[in-house]
Amino acid sequence: MPLLTVHSQQISWTPLLVLGYLFYLLLGAMVFQLLEKQAETHFRDQFQLEKLKFLKNYTCLDRQALEQFVQVLMQAWEKGVNPEGNSTNPSNWDFSNSFFFAGTVVTTIGYGNLSPSTVAGQIFCVFYALFGVPLNLAFLNQLGKGLNAQLITLERWVQKPGRTQVVQTLAVAIFLITGTLLFLVFPPLVFSYVEGWSYGEGFYFTFITLSTIGFGDYVVGTNPNKHYIPVYRSLTAIWIVFGLAWLALVFNVGADLMEKFLQLKWHKPNLSLVEGATIKLEDEPEQPRIHIPS
Repeated sequence: MPLLTVHSQQISWTPLLVLGYLFYLLLGAMVFQLLEKQAETHFRDQFQLEKLKFLKNYTCLDRQALEQFVQVLMQAWEKGVNPEGNSTNPSNWDFSNSFFFAGTVVTTIGYGNLSPSTVAGQIFCVFYALFGVPLNLAFLNQLGKGLNAQLITLERWVQKPGRTQVVQTLAVAIFLITGTLLFLVFPPLVFSYVEGWSYGEGFYFTFITLSTIGFGDYVVGTNPNKHYIPVYRSLTAIWIVFGLAWLALVFNVGADLMEKFLQLKWHKPNLSLVEGATIKLEDEPEQPRIHIPS
């Protein structure tokens, strides 16, 4: 177990890692509360004002009728029906959208904007995920091994004699930059054009999706005022699968580097103490032995 040496005492760094993890969560909670709570209060008050204005403009309705209508809208949204538009909106369960939903199930993204509403669909979703999630992990594992093999080949090529450290760093950087462009930089441009989002919103959707966080606040192909090509969401699902493999590889490399950094940092004092003690013993002259006659 990796140990930290403090005043010649060895301490396991695992509790420190747990404390650091909890501190990171607490820090995130405080920052999100600071950034979002005031905005939530503003939107909530604004929504209440809009309801009051609506009641003033339409005196034939009372507050209870309005609240019932809002409840109907919420139920429709929870069932995956967009309240905007009319009954001519495209189905959420055509083949392309169903293919996209199946991808979000096995990849555990789970946007939350669409879910099975029938008992049969819910039961099937449970068993489909039960076998699909391990299958997806096995597929991503093999895909990640392929990407990792390419990275190892690249590292072996740059580590040949005659190639400087600058060339090695440049080659690895090219590998990372290529994946970043294909999965994080260019896709937001496409989503911004098709969905009408800003680039920042497209990048936010891209990262939240590929990291399998999947809040569901941004989902492609759900705007009823847009006309999408039939394979749009299917192509997006395929992009998600390959993007998941690449980003998982990046996360694994980052985790390995962090762990090695911690081990190196916390093992180094132990090694220096041992080396110092060895040198000290070698430099000290041999002490004369005192013979006590019997």
